[in-house]
Amino acid sequence: MSPDQTAVRCFVPYPSPIAPAGAAPAVPLHVDGALAGLSFAVKDIFDVAGYPTGCGNPHMLALSGIKSDSAAAVSALVGARATFVGKTYTDELAFSMNGKNAHFGTPRNGGAPNRIPGGSSSGSASAVSNALADFALGTDTGGSVRAPASHCGLIGARTTHARISLQGVMDLAPDFDTCGWFARDIETFAKVGDVLLGDESNALNDAPQILLAADVLALLNERVRTVFMETLQRLAPTIGKASPVNAVDRSFDTLYWAFRHIQGYQAWQNHGERIQKYDFQLGPGVKERFAWSSTITDQQMQEHWTVRQSYREFFFELLGRNKVIVLPTMPDVAPLLTETEEALEDYRNHAIRMLCLAGLTGCPQISLPLMSLDGAPLGFSMIGPRGSDKSLIRLARKLINECQ
Repeated sequence: MSPDQTAVRCFVPYPSPIAPAGAAPAVPLHVDGALAGLSFAVKDIFDVAGYPTGCGNPHMLALSGIKSDSAAAVSALVGARATFVGKTYTDELAFSMNGKNAHFGTPRNGGAPNRIPGGSSSGSASAVSNALADFALGTDTGGSVRAPASHCGLIGARTTHARISLQGVMDLAPDFDTCGWFARDIETFAKVGDVLLGDESNALNDAPQILLAADVLALLNERVRTVFMETLQRLAPTIGKASPVNAVDRSFDTLYWAFRHIQGYQAWQNHGERIQKYDFQLGPGVKERFAWSSTITDQQMQEHWTVRQSYREFFFELLGRNKVIVLPTMPDVAPLLTETEEALEDYRNHAIRMLCLAGLTGCPQISLPLMSLDGAPLGFSMIGPRGSDKSLIRLARKLINECQ
């Protein structure tokens, strides 16, 4: 491991693999080698042949063993001739949004080194923002790609739920878990999308209607609202005037609790037995989150599932087939590394009220590094209809070019 990698703390220091990454199962190379010459890192909840999968937790690492097969997404990237450069740290069991890991430390935020990187795909965002990889795989359940993308000044996306296979990836909450990735530039980001997303399933036209999530903006402080509206005005020649709408049909608190209960219930179903059997020593925040999740009843799960289904119907009708909602990715720039656990938890809970819109509906959301405050990055987001992932990337290219 190079001195730069050691200082950045983004790569898990695994020894050389027993078998080449992606070697099993064998994957035919793309004829054009779509990703040839590009390096990539992988969040350590994806299986990579020849490596363990540690999931940000010493107990999970001890239980893992060496994997003989790579996750489907990893195999696809290797098959496109991208060069695997290492596995990256994750927040513990992917159940955090801060980027801090009580066992393995905090990867450096390349966009704002005195601030948290965001999580749980913290190491992947760190590797890309510190130019140690051209792109990196992450997962997004409640914001684990979108938050680090905003905090580190990267392009990052939560894809349409179930659009990209999660075979060979640790489950957190399967009804929300998605595959995503980070890149510093839109051309690299789009190339990765071509490999992972396949054919367009729901293309937007060249000029989709832009909707402004006015009720989301009302949750935010004035300085964030101001920089967002200034950015939107700057983009108007490209996307036209945004029409204000309410992105929710009930209180944000109702949606927040629906998301939290479904996520927590499924997280405990996936990990609770193992946590208890092996007496996992979980870090701050994650420990309390799992403890609360263990109390969620089947009845509560069903009640909140009904809320989710109702909201999905509203949101799908709002977006139709050719509308895109714009909003800030996060409520503010990344908190400072010196913030207390209590302050970070408050920030997370505020963020979930924004991030749960795409989470509950399964819609794709892309975060673009188009804004900044206090010398730190802040993401500009677009949410599109389910299946419009590649259209959002094309629209993102137009917006980024407009801002250059």
